[in-house]
Amino acid sequence: MTEKEFSELADLLYPNTLDTSFYFNKYQPRKTSGEITRVAPSPTGYLHIGTLYQGLVDKMMADKSEGSFILRLEDTDGKREIKGAGQIAYEGFVNFNLTPDEGYRGDNLDEIGDYGPYIQSKRIEIYHAFAHEIVRRGRAFPCFCEKTNGKEEIIKRREEELENSDNLSVKDPCRDLSLVEIKKNLQEGKSFALRLRSNGDLSKTHAFEDCILGKKELRENAKDDILIKSNGVPVYGFAHIVDDTLMGTTTIVRGQDWYQSLPVHLEISEAFGYKPFKYAHTPNICILDAVSGNKRKISKRKDTFADVRFFLKTGYPTDAVVEYLLNLLNSDFEIWRRNNPELHYTKFPFSVKKIGVTNPMFDFMKLNDISKSIISRYSAEKVYDELLSWAKNWSQDDIKVIENNKDILIQALSIDRGGVRPRKDITYMSEILSLYNYVLPGFNPEFNIELGNINKDNLINFLTDYSNSYTESIDNQAWFENVKVVSLKHNFADNKTYKANPEAYAGNISDTSKFIRIAITGKENSPELFSIMKILGENKCKTRINNLIEYLKKI
Repeated sequence: MTEKEFSELADLLYPNTLDTSFYFNKYQPRKTSGEITRVAPSPTGYLHIGTLYQGLVDKMMADKSEGSFILRLEDTDGKREIKGAGQIAYEGFVNFNLTPDEGYRGDNLDEIGDYGPYIQSKRIEIYHAFAHEIVRRGRAFPCFCEKTNGKEEIIKRREEELENSDNLSVKDPCRDLSLVEIKKNLQEGKSFALRLRSNGDLSKTHAFEDCILGKKELRENAKDDILIKSNGVPVYGFAHIVDDTLMGTTTIVRGQDWYQSLPVHLEISEAFGYKPFKYAHTPNICILDAVSGNKRKISKRKDTFADVRFFLKTGYPTDAVVEYLLNLLNSDFEIWRRNNPELHYTKFPFSVKKIGVTNPMFDFMKLNDISKSIISRYSAEKVYDELLSWAKNWSQDDIKVIENNKDILIQALSIDRGGVRPRKDITYMSEILSLYNYVLPGFNPEFNIELGNINKDNLINFLTDYSNSYTESIDNQAWFENVKVVSLKHNFADNKTYKANPEAYAGNISDTSKFIRIAITGKENSPELFSIMKILGENKCKTRINNLIEYLKKI
């Protein structure tokens, strides 16, 4: 076709559109040298941990350079869209302290920013204007072929293509239709999809540098990819070029799964005459499959924690999740945290260039260690406040218990808190009531004790004697001495060892103190026992010790 025919074709396919210059005048270039990044989830379900992971990269890049982080909603897949999913995505970013600087803010708040609308379904006329432009340039054509029947047919076609080529090269038959033939199809009411007229050559490569993957030789695109579907809605590749161009995006952060599509997206930019964006293809977070034992991506279908609300519902501090993701992104974060225990993670000198290319493994043990460390630095009052806030959002049945026992919970949470080596027993908020249930009303443990080599009668006599001798009026040192004295009296220690070196004996009363701890807390591990007993009071402590004695008599 001639230049005139391409212009006529553009008017036929997309009549009454505004010139693209209108939009470039409307959306002026940004007056900042900072990074403009965006995250663009589809409202087809919950917010995936992988999307949060990429959003963290976007947020850190934007903040470190005094740029802007955009949230755009890619809602062009109407069949898969789930009502309210956009709201869930926005709230997810906010809950993890990754609040976008501009863009979509859920269904109940107005958008922020001068480059909207930030919902793709509201930008259709913009896409059609740019579709008109790319047709006018001779770089796109209408395809009237019938749609494939479904996923199975697509897979079969791709398998056949791969047998003959190591790249999916597709030159659509409609690319050679004349203007007369196209007019005839349109007059007959045939629907069309708009396809890229690829000029690529599979035998040619060119250098490209990804912000994460580094320098690569990239084979040219040779596919006449769909740009606009037959329903008038753009596919991701076309919409991404249009939106990110108008919004002034500087770096596209996305998963490595998209890397194979890069040649197509670069050619679309080239077809418009635009300078290509910087791209940062992040590695995928993986786990070992429980069935196969093989490494795989975190799955929406198989892994409950793929939904970021899992971490909120469980009660992980949001900073713990973010810090764990930073560990996966920058290997030197752990060293920085060790050297800067009091600084907030936002002070970390994050760099996209330090992101590794290997897919990291999600490790709950590491996440739990980070979470315990963060919670250990909270004051008892802050732990209580976080617990109550968690209950109000995720476990309303626990609210009254928490509110009615505020003072005693704070007292218990204060034990072993603070100092150089604070106690690290709390991993997330949802376990606190079970960890500290021994200070709550109605506590009545079910004992299940293995005595091993311990003489039951000696143990009963020890507990009876100890219960009779215990008084809450003593201090910690006197309490400890009393445990040792009663232990010796009932043969729970080597008398000669104790007399030879009483101080060295301090750690050898573990058997006796263990059973006092079990009687008082129902657990073998707890914060400092003396403090717990002081909180509970003498009568409660003696009652619980006597309950254990009665249990021992029956076994």
